[in-house]
Amino acid sequence: MIYLDHNSTTPIAPSVAKVIAECYAAGFMNPASQHQPGQRARKKLESCRCNIAQMLGAETTGMRTDSLVFTSGGTESDNLGVIGLALSNLAANPSVSKRIVLSAVEHPAVVQAGEYLKTLGFVVDVIPVDSNGVILLKELESLLKTPAAAVSVMLANNETGVLQPVTQAAAICRERNVPIHTDAVQAVGKIPVDFGALGVDALTFTGHKLHGPRGIGGLLVRHGVTIQPLLFGGFQQMGTRPGTEDIALVAGLEQTLRLFTDSPSTRFKHLLHMHDRMLAHLRKGIPNIVVNGGEAEKLPQTLNVSVPGVDRQAFLMAADMNGIAISTGSACASGSSEPSPVLLAMGASEDTVLGAIRISVGMTTTEAEIDLAAEQFVQIFRGLSGSA
Repeated sequence: MIYLDHNSTTPIAPSVAKVIAECYAAGFMNPASQHQPGQRARKKLESCRCNIAQMLGAETTGMRTDSLVFTSGGTESDNLGVIGLALSNLAANPSVSKRIVLSAVEHPAVVQAGEYLKTLGFVVDVIPVDSNGVILLKELESLLKTPAAAVSVMLANNETGVLQPVTQAAAICRERNVPIHTDAVQAVGKIPVDFGALGVDALTFTGHKLHGPRGIGGLLVRHGVTIQPLLFGGFQQMGTRPGTEDIALVAGLEQTLRLFTDSPSTRFKHLLHMHDRMLAHLRKGIPNIVVNGGEAEKLPQTLNVSVPGVDRQAFLMAADMNGIAISTGSACASGSSEPSPVLLAMGASEDTVLGAIRISVGMTTTEAEIDLAAEQFVQIFRGLSGSA
């Protein structure tokens, strides 16, 4: 099997698996316990927390220390970031309207968080995007003429890889005293992400998108910003996310980020080389191929393409039968046959939307795999389009 669905999840790096196994073998106990085994676990937990926050550009010293809340992954962090930020702001500022603003191309975890807030009486307004899927900052400015409880704009799109002007969006929100969250799940581990430089109030990331463990993620929260908890029953993590922390998964997450921070240029070059190699093959074999979001600044590993007249589901099944794993969009929506909301928001044609597939490479992807997969893709495209 040639695995080209790394935006869905990545195989765990051997050194990360080793760190996790060593932690379990070391027998770390509950870090909330006051006895010596608990204190030992707490010391390890807080050391990892500080290191992870530093690697992501958070402030970890002085009077204005940012916080890092560990969660079960990107979905929980997105929910906590959007819902928790909005409810907390509303509670602290009763004059703020029950309204949040989301970009038109958000991950389902953010979109559904907005749907939940609607059940609490919130209004959800949407920032439109251009034909490449980049938000229109002028529209954000217009939407914030009326006070809002929170804004969420993802850093990089999970389907197209298109990067968003989050720093500029955060500046607009800061001028209007509106807290902003960003979903950086796809960006962390592929490009440098600096929490402080972005200027956002909360940032979501997870381990399994960058060759780390599943079941662990985080929400960075800027100093002075409060997040209303979604879970209850414990005092862990200042009550923001109660529950016993898994030291092994946290240590694995730290090692995962260290692999990137130790060689970010090497990782970027590898991913981009695999992306460009695949695209060159496809353009040569399929002249009418459409690269969705191709004119925008993008992540190095994500390639979203369409061929007019080719059905995406038929292509995915044919690729799978030929031993190649790809997707048609977000893994969280993989059970749905509905057209991509992201491409629809971009104003793509019906043929483009119905024929879109996502190819995403990782650090384990090889040139040989790219060449073989591309050859199979061209044959499948031609067969399904009737041009074989």
